[in-house]
Amino acid sequence: RISMSVGFVAVGISSLIGIAVGALAGYYGGKTDVVMLRIIEIMKCFPAFIFIISLIAFLPQSIFNIMIVLGIVSWTGVVRLVRGEFLRLRIQEFALAARASGLSDRRVIFRHLLPNALAPVLVSAAFGVAGAILTETALSFLGFGVPPPTASWGETLSQSKQYLNTAWWLIIFPGIAIFTTVTAFN
Repeated sequence: RISMSVGFVAVGISSLIGIAVGALAGYYGGKTDVVMLRIIEIMKCFPAFIFIISLIAFLPQSIFNIMIVLGIVSWTGVVRLVRGEFLRLRIQEFALAARASGLSDRRVIFRHLLPNALAPVLVSAAFGVAGAILTETALSFLGFGVPPPTASWGETLSQSKQYLNTAWWLIIFPGIAIFTTVTAFN
């Protein structure tokens, strides 16, 4: 339950950030788009897992910090999807008609363009949940995840590795649960 909740909340945070930034970059274009793309390129320069570990190392161990850090680090892919959709949709006839009728930019973005741009985001979110579950599991396995009284698949694997010769099922069943969940989301 912990790994799945971390996955859903982290993807929710990254989707909200990505949709907002991608909508602004795609709708306005020009300098706004260039600045947003440069920020994305800077974020992509850092290896994500190392960046996550370094951020979590400075924060107190809690499930909420893991959710927030995973959400903040993984928004760049969503931005690129939403930006591309907005670039495609903003020149469509319905968007031009909405702007020509005098609607505000905010209304055109949220009422007309965003509902048509969400399909790729939903697909990306399903993959993002699987990636967030794997990342949380890896963090917990390495000792950077959820504090030990709370049960997590990574923590279970970490504590069970010392019993591999005598109680192999302590590793096999959490591994099968991780594999099945991630495969289902993918």
